[in-house]
Amino acid sequence: MAIIQWIYNLLWGDLFVLPLPGGNTLSLSVLVLILVPAGIYFTVRTRFLPFRMFPEMIKVTLENNKKGDAKDGISGVQALIVSTACRVGMGNLVGVVAAISAGGAGAVFWMWLMALLGSSTAFIEATLAQIYKEKDPLYGGYRGGPAYYLHHLFVKKDSRRKRSIIASLFAVSGLICWCGISQVTGNSISSAVKNAFQIPPLYSTIVLVVIAAIIVLRKNTTVRVLDIIVPIMAACYFFITLFIIIRNFSLLPSVFSKIFAEAFGFRQVVGGGIGAVIMNGAKRGLFSNEAGSGSAPCAAAAANISHPAKEGLLQALGVFIDTLLLCSCTAMIMLLTPEALTKGLEGMDLLQTSMQYHLGSFGVIFIAVIMWLFSFSTFLGILFYARSNVAYLFGDRWIAQTLYKIVALVMLFVGGLAAYQFVWDLGDVGVGLMTIFNMIALFPLAPKALASLKQYEATLEEKTVDY
Repeated sequence: MAIIQWIYNLLWGDLFVLPLPGGNTLSLSVLVLILVPAGIYFTVRTRFLPFRMFPEMIKVTLENNKKGDAKDGISGVQALIVSTACRVGMGNLVGVVAAISAGGAGAVFWMWLMALLGSSTAFIEATLAQIYKEKDPLYGGYRGGPAYYLHHLFVKKDSRRKRSIIASLFAVSGLICWCGISQVTGNSISSAVKNAFQIPPLYSTIVLVVIAAIIVLRKNTTVRVLDIIVPIMAACYFFITLFIIIRNFSLLPSVFSKIFAEAFGFRQVVGGGIGAVIMNGAKRGLFSNEAGSGSAPCAAAAANISHPAKEGLLQALGVFIDTLLLCSCTAMIMLLTPEALTKGLEGMDLLQTSMQYHLGSFGVIFIAVIMWLFSFSTFLGILFYARSNVAYLFGDRWIAQTLYKIVALVMLFVGGLAAYQFVWDLGDVGVGLMTIFNMIALFPLAPKALASLKQYEATLEEKTVDY
């Protein structure tokens, strides 16, 4: 536990503290120092892809972009749904609440900025996952992700080595991370159900684990379930928020004014809070959209799509969906609530109080149901991610795949009954290590993804000329 805590502090703690005017300080962690410069670098290298290619992202999402028939794997949009299921979770609800509680309304702006930067990183890693994907003999279709492109980076084609040390470390980090997230997911769901319906955690957790087991222990059921859950839960959350915004439309100018004023405001600089505003928004934004962590490429590689860059564009759009859309929904719900009602509250209590203010008792029930759906879909998504990492470490063996699923289900059950800070830290350590190992590959392999983007844009120009 001491070792895990030390690694956690090294990755997520304050590595450098920079002095700012007015007695402010700006604390920088290892992951912020890695992900923010990477986002800027890839945004420049892709020639500001999030801005100039956004219409193409929408177009690719709406088209039938699957190559081959159903047995050849999942479509690009299905891969986007799986990755969205994992991105959309605690970070969109409690994470946003924590960012605003600690950093004020200005933290929302810095979350938006991290999404714009992170979408370029997401494009690079997803495109590489497509370039280096391989056939999946167990589940059908394809598999891949950082473990596989790290393998290609460090192991020569004619080598007899079956595994790379760095690739194996990434795979192990991912499996550790997702076990930790399973425990957090179980705790989030049981807590939300208890608060809304007064159902004891034991009963709700048993039902949760049974439903999860039925889905994940059956071959290729996960994607079909997520195809239904994710669009419904995202649409419901978005339209409920839209309803709240319309009801409070007259307050919107003051809300946006507060967001931008506190992001750069004189009061925050003088009062010593600008560092907290920036870093809380940046850290929560990076944690929520997962760009650069290497998680989403595990789903991106499974897509059977006509061009690698198309999946890159879809995953870049996934970052927008997560942060600019769904995280913003939570921010609006909170910021449109009178401060007098939420003063001193934090976490789910703050969010449920805001929903009760806007929608009465229905709001409390709604946020519990949404929490259940967000968290449950995250659990299903991470087990889909785990497939490729288990296969890389242990080969094409059903026993290895099944054992990992059973371990994750046990963690889900344990988390539903009690919260263990050690396991939460273990999940954070896992995602931190994944990010570091993933970044080792992204910079040297980025030219491959950029070449794919250039080729794709050339085909778009050819179609325009032909037309």
